[in-house]
Amino acid sequence: MNAPLPLAPPVARAPAPGVAPLLGPMLAEAVAALAANRLRSGLTMLGMIIGVAAVILMLAIGNGVQGQVQRSIAALGSNLLIVNSGAARTGGGFSQGAGSRPTLTLDDAEAIARLPDVIAAAPSSGFTAQVVAGPTNWLTQVTTSTPAWFTVQNWYPEDGRAFSAMEERQAARVAVIGQTVARQLFGASDPLGELLRVRGVTFTVIGVLPERGQGIGGVDRDDVVVLPLTASLRLVQGGGAFRRFVRTISVAVATPEAMPAVEQAITELLRRRHGLGPREENDFSITNLTAVGQTFQETTGAISLLLGAIGGISLVVGGIGIMNIMLVSVTERTREIGIRMALGAPRAAIRLQFLLEALMLSLVGCALGVLLGTGLSLLASQLLPFPTIISPASVVAAFAISAAIGIFFGWYPATRAARLSPIEALRS
Repeated sequence: MNAPLPLAPPVARAPAPGVAPLLGPMLAEAVAALAANRLRSGLTMLGMIIGVAAVILMLAIGNGVQGQVQRSIAALGSNLLIVNSGAARTGGGFSQGAGSRPTLTLDDAEAIARLPDVIAAAPSSGFTAQVVAGPTNWLTQVTTSTPAWFTVQNWYPEDGRAFSAMEERQAARVAVIGQTVARQLFGASDPLGELLRVRGVTFTVIGVLPERGQGIGGVDRDDVVVLPLTASLRLVQGGGAFRRFVRTISVAVATPEAMPAVEQAITELLRRRHGLGPREENDFSITNLTAVGQTFQETTGAISLLLGAIGGISLVVGGIGIMNIMLVSVTERTREIGIRMALGAPRAAIRLQFLLEALMLSLVGCALGVLLGTGLSLLASQLLPFPTIISPASVVAAFAISAAIGIFFGWYPATRAARLSPIEALRS
C-alpha cells in the first residue's frame, strides 16, 4: 500500500501593497494633472479664492464693528446706571421725552451716592453753546457736573487737572475741555491757563481730557466742555428756583453682579424721596448701560455671523465648481483609470488620487483667498471709519472649511472613478 504523499506547505502570499507608500507619487501626479490644465484649474480655484476672501473680509469688518462698539461702550464707563428726570407732557398729553421735566436734585445724587455698592453718583446737566476764546469761537456740548463725573466716566485730564469739590461748591469759574475743543479754539498752543467764555461768562481752562474718539452714533466725545455744576447753574443757566435741579445722575456701581440690586435700591429711594404713592408712576427713568452694551455686543456678534455666512455661500459655490470639474476629469481619464486597475491598482488608490486633486484645488485656492482677503481687509481699514480686525481663528477656520469642502465635493467623483469596471474603462 502506497504511503500518502506529504502535503505541500502553504505558499505565503505577499500582502497587497498599501496606499501609504504611494502617497508621494500620487501627490506629484496630482500636481502634474492640475498643471496640465492650468486655465481650468485656475478657474476652478477662483470660486474658492473668492469665497475665502469674502469670509475673511466680512469677518474682519464684523469684528471691526464689534470692536468699535465695545470701545464706545467702554468710553461711557463700566457698570454705569443713568438716572434721567421725568418727561414733561403737553396739553394734548404728548410726552416731550426723558429729562424734559426737572425732577432730580443734587440732594438725590448725594443720597444715591450713600447706597451700598455705589462707587460714585454724578449729577449733571448739559446744553449746546457757542464757546469763545479770543477771536475764535466753536459750537460745542457743555456738560455741567461735580468732580464725581470724572470718576463715573473714568475719564481724567491728561494735561492739567480736574476741578475739586471745593471749587464746585464755591462756583469757581474753571473748565476742563476735550481735545476737539482744544484744537478748534487754541490750535497747537497750550490751552492750560487760557480763558474761554460760555454765554458771556469767563472760565479758566485748568485741564484737557485725553482723546476718546467717536461714540455710539458717531458722536464726537472729545467735543465737550466740562464746567462745575454750581457755577453753571448760578452763572450760565440763570439759577433761580430750579438751580438745584439736574437733568441726569450717572451712577457707577462696584460690580456687574450688583447692578440689578442697585437699580432696585435707587428706584425705591427716589420714589420715597419724591413722595410717590403706590399707584403713581415713576417721575424718573433708569437706563442700565451694561445691559445696553450687552445688547449691542450680541447684535454686532449676530451681524458678524451673518456676514461670515454670506461669505460661506461663496465657499459652497466654489465646492460645487470643484465637484463639477472633477467629474469632467473622471470622464476624460476613464481609460487611464482602466489601465491602472488592470495593472493591479487598488480602488482605494484610485479614490485617493482624485481626492488629492480635489483637496489640492481647494487648499491652493484657500491660500490665495487668504492673501486676497487680508489685502482687502487692510484696504478696508483705510476706507472705513474704524479699523478692521483679522482674526487668526477666521484664517484657520477658512483652511479647515476649505479642506472639508475639498473632501466633501471631491468624494463623489473620486468614488465614481474607483467604482469603474476595468474592462468597461479600457473599452471607452
